[in-house]
Amino acid sequence: MLMSRPDLARMILEDFLKSSWPCIETLVKGLATSKEEKERKVRFYCFKNGQRNDVTSDAGHFFLRASVEYSNPQLTVEEVQGIIAARLLEVCGNYFHQNGLHEVTQKDIDDLCAILRNPSEGLIVSFLLNTDDIEADRYSMNPLKESIVSSGQSSYPCAAVKTEKLQVDEKFVQKYEGSLFCRSEVERVVRHLGKCNNSYMDMVDAVKYEHLESLSQSFGIDLCIPSMRMPLTILESETTDGLLHYIIRETHRDYQSIERVYRCMGRSMKNLTTLLTVPHSPKGYASKRAARGRIYFDGAKLKSVKVDYKTTQLYPNAIDPNDVSVAQGDDSFRVEADNLTNYNYKETPSSPQFFLYSLASPEAAVLWHGIGAFGASELLKSYTTTRLECQNGSLLKDLGEKHGVTVRPPLQFNLVPKYMWFHPTHRNIDASIGCIEDLNFLAGLGMRMEHLPTEQFIRK
Repeated sequence: MLMSRPDLARMILEDFLKSSWPCIETLVKGLATSKEEKERKVRFYCFKNGQRNDVTSDAGHFFLRASVEYSNPQLTVEEVQGIIAARLLEVCGNYFHQNGLHEVTQKDIDDLCAILRNPSEGLIVSFLLNTDDIEADRYSMNPLKESIVSSGQSSYPCAAVKTEKLQVDEKFVQKYEGSLFCRSEVERVVRHLGKCNNSYMDMVDAVKYEHLESLSQSFGIDLCIPSMRMPLTILESETTDGLLHYIIRETHRDYQSIERVYRCMGRSMKNLTTLLTVPHSPKGYASKRAARGRIYFDGAKLKSVKVDYKTTQLYPNAIDPNDVSVAQGDDSFRVEADNLTNYNYKETPSSPQFFLYSLASPEAAVLWHGIGAFGASELLKSYTTTRLECQNGSLLKDLGEKHGVTVRPPLQFNLVPKYMWFHPTHRNIDASIGCIEDLNFLAGLGMRMEHLPTEQFIRK
């Protein structure tokens, strides 16, 4: 007799409703006080059959931000959990916003399972914010590892990485097969390497969306949510009057402007070694971790920024702490003040800090992964405090009037570290989802989420 296939969506949903109900309540109540940004059109994209499809959404939606990484073409267990969590929060938020908060019935669960099988609809829309300025092998878990280094692209931002000289590092893959990689995923990477028009990011997106389409069937949840690339893709496409250009220009206006941002970061102006945007090397290097900087003033006026790129170790994967990725590249140069105070990305390409460029994201709610164990709470403090300073008019005063952006701290949710999904044998969250033979194991771990109060992450 054939065993019936477990209803993974129902298993995960029921645990989510039971364990994370306060998050649903917070989201529904937050919708009641949200304000529309009527002037902005938000542009997303998806990949289908290896082809990019652009999608435009009006700003009347309540956008919930999730994320995946360009530093690994394969989908990880952590990434899949994050996408499923975002869909659960989105669908439950929309449902109970429309039907009122009430005790959950079996009919509610049946209705929610049916909605989860379909693409996003309703006021809340989840999306992926994919950071395109990081290194292609940031966490020592890219199956193309050796060729990324040998092709001279280990310090390049993902947005600039070309695939023509990339190939699978078989020795590396064999070492981690079953713990970080599975063979079918590596074969998928190889297939898309040959038809991505030399674009590393297009290859990664095509690989991940193809796998998400398959996983949507397995989980009974549509996981192909739209994506947005930031910050370099936007900087490349917008004019000098654009939002990110404005943010870079205004934060470098003078000593006081930089001092305000430093306060948001909790940094002292004594050393001035933290760059608000990291200029790329003329040689193409852009690794923030490999860059060393210094800001110079002439009185209260910005004078220049000095940048030194040094070959630097990045991060290990979770299986072998001694297997550390590297960003190779050495260069030194200086950027004069005028190139920042009258900023033009095409003349001075640079990578802004996340807490600054994320101001251009349409997010009204965000989902973090494991803050307190796997995620950095200091980043949240910079992120939250910066938005509060913008809201009260102390920083970037023209965001609203000139750029149609209503900046406020978004609702912040977090995958509880203790309950993050992991490999059943190695217990690592960076395992590729293809390594998990029984998805029922992951569904059985449940879905635990918590709300992070804004006041908890304000720098005093």
